[in-house]
Amino acid sequence: MDKNSSDENQEQKEQVVNPWEVSAKGKIDYEKLIEKFGCQRLDPSIIDRVARLTGRPPHVFLRRGVFFAHRDFHEILDAYERGEKFYLYTGRGPSSEALHLGHLVPFMFTKYLQDAFKVPLVIQLTDDEKCMWKNLTVEESQRLARENAKDIIACGFDISKTFIFSDFDYVGGSFYKNMVKIAKCVTYNKVVGIFGFTGEDHIGKVSFPPVQAAPSFPSSFPHLFTGKDNLRCLIPCAIDQDPYFRMTRDVAPRLGYHKPALIESLFFPALQGETGKMSASDPNSAIYVTDSGKDIKNKINKYAFSGGQDSVENHRKYGANLEVDIPVKYLGFFLEDDAELEHIRTEYGAGRMLTGEVKKRLTEILTEMVERHRRARAAVTDEMVDAFMAVRPLPNMFD
Repeated sequence: MDKNSSDENQEQKEQVVNPWEVSAKGKIDYEKLIEKFGCQRLDPSIIDRVARLTGRPPHVFLRRGVFFAHRDFHEILDAYERGEKFYLYTGRGPSSEALHLGHLVPFMFTKYLQDAFKVPLVIQLTDDEKCMWKNLTVEESQRLARENAKDIIACGFDISKTFIFSDFDYVGGSFYKNMVKIAKCVTYNKVVGIFGFTGEDHIGKVSFPPVQAAPSFPSSFPHLFTGKDNLRCLIPCAIDQDPYFRMTRDVAPRLGYHKPALIESLFFPALQGETGKMSASDPNSAIYVTDSGKDIKNKINKYAFSGGQDSVENHRKYGANLEVDIPVKYLGFFLEDDAELEHIRTEYGAGRMLTGEVKKRLTEILTEMVERHRRARAAVTDEMVDAFMAVRPLPNMFD
């Protein structure tokens, strides 16, 4: 084996990013990920263009590089500029009852895209996937999908432009026809190459990727897009979902569809530091939308990894290491005010502001955000879930 390939293997061991596992020895190297996956960085000119086309300031996640990579996003903007519409597609694998802040990131951003571009949205709940990967029963997966739908609806999506569906309920008809067409285009060797399946994986896993690929094609939703086979699709998601859509983009032209475009986000780091993403299986690695103000304060004070120095004296002298400081990273996601964020970074980095002050400000912001979400979720009834999930035309979806 030559040295290069052994170095590469070493790197792959140290950094694993796929739809089921995100881990690294140190920080996730996003540059390497972009190179490996073959997507592009979102450059400032694209962000300026979004602001110009939508007539509103770009979302904080765009300005701060939370959504940082894309595939063909400029083509979506070209088409939009020509007066052509598109639709949004995102999703959630319902593996836990409560969502954490990392789960909310793609939905907050998707809501902004829906409002800014005034386009329809389909949201897939992959209850079938979680049943296969997490060893949940079919019934439990379906129950979690409905619970998660309430959190998603609480993000404020427009019911006249939004269709939420669970795979167990919706897959069939035109959707299933697309799944079969996709499946015929992807060899077993190809799927093993993309997803790393082994001989020990059951065949349900091997056959799942077409289920997540199918919503990228408008004909999977005849109640919405009949006769609109030329409609483009934009998928906002975290970058660990990229392998599914590499596969989808590969088969799209062979089936006569546009390749879906993607806009992809960084992972929301765990409280303990940036070696992966928040984990629903470790309650102390994450802030949940069900956490009380007291829980949030306690988790931030106790678990949020600090870049501050070990004593006040050293901190005043050397300042904080902003590269590793989790409270500053979280403020980068959720503190809207650019000037205030810059002030905190400057003062804290110079040692004039202490860790406790930064954590206090973060606690205020997250408590208010979680409280707002909790109120919105409490107002979501079962009837509302049924209404969002009803298979129905959306006559005003492009208004």
